[in-house]
Amino acid sequence: MSDCPRPQSGLDRIRPYVPGKPIDEVKREYGLEDVIKLASNENPIGVSPKAVAAMQEAIHRVNLYPDSANYELRTAIGKHFGFPLEQVAVGNGADDLILQLSMACLDEGDQVIASRSSFPIYDIYVNVMRANMVKTPLTSAYGLDLEAMADAVCDRTKIIYVCNPNNPTGTIVRKDAVARFLDRVPERVLVVFDEAYREMVDAEDFPDTLGLVREKRPNVAVLRTFSKVYGLAGIRLGYGFAHPDLISTLMRIKSVFNVNIPAQAAGIAALKDTEFLQRSIELNRTGREFLYEAFDRLGLPYAESHTNFILVRIGPNACDVQQKLLESGVIVRPCGGYELPEFLRISIGKQDQNERFLAELTRIIGGMRKVG
Repeated sequence: MSDCPRPQSGLDRIRPYVPGKPIDEVKREYGLEDVIKLASNENPIGVSPKAVAAMQEAIHRVNLYPDSANYELRTAIGKHFGFPLEQVAVGNGADDLILQLSMACLDEGDQVIASRSSFPIYDIYVNVMRANMVKTPLTSAYGLDLEAMADAVCDRTKIIYVCNPNNPTGTIVRKDAVARFLDRVPERVLVVFDEAYREMVDAEDFPDTLGLVREKRPNVAVLRTFSKVYGLAGIRLGYGFAHPDLISTLMRIKSVFNVNIPAQAAGIAALKDTEFLQRSIELNRTGREFLYEAFDRLGLPYAESHTNFILVRIGPNACDVQQKLLESGVIVRPCGGYELPEFLRISIGKQDQNERFLAELTRIIGGMRKVG
């Protein structure tokens, strides 16, 4: 018998998260010079100029430890959205806040509910805490089934994750459905609305979850991020809102210096750059409509998206199409890991990137149809 240290039992259930392939890796693997990435829902126009300037200034202070309480950043976020400091949390990406929530709320054997086709990071941290994940199916329109989630609640349920808009489907649950859902969920169960793509949503009946937090409902938390519309995926910066008691708990268990100095500066500056924000939203809206029209021409079904990506149904050969796109220098996201094996998730890029993707997709699908 080996005397080596053994990992804790929850790790046996974890499937590591596999991100989209980096551009440089694809270049090396396939000997390519020109590669575009439409796999990770990144902002195609780059970074807010104000955020870049703030990071450049802050880089001269990285010999110092960052403010552990993230006071200025949390204050700026609170002022921007209308919250007091004690209702604002920040993390090293929204992933960090999901970990903090897991550590704060879960004991071994507790239950967490999420969709079968949603953000896989939930699963990882649930298993780290040796809790149990219960997965509910999507609706026929690829949306979260809030009724099924409410039906799954039991005495051990501690957290329900409502990814809205949902990743990877891009669909939303609407205000009335959320109100009915919350009426059914016991107050002892924390409902976490993960709204990483909120800024891209045009629907007027999107639920006002921040309003629920302003009411200081003890069992509602809202997570958001600077990674998507603000273009700051590479520095890892997420934020959230919740009841002061929950925020106080997160402050006790978080990593001491979880948000670095350039990231804190970038977040404060990005909130002020409304021009960059609007340009990002408009580009995304235009690109989304462009891809819709193209998928309609190709006869490819897709889910109506409220995000900067589109879930499109390719069919049983989706993995083959994804691989051929990769070999042609176009990185997209396969969805087998989300239990959607016939689908690809396509991030919306700049117009030239969207056109290149469609040209390659049309060529690949046309060749397969001829062979078939």
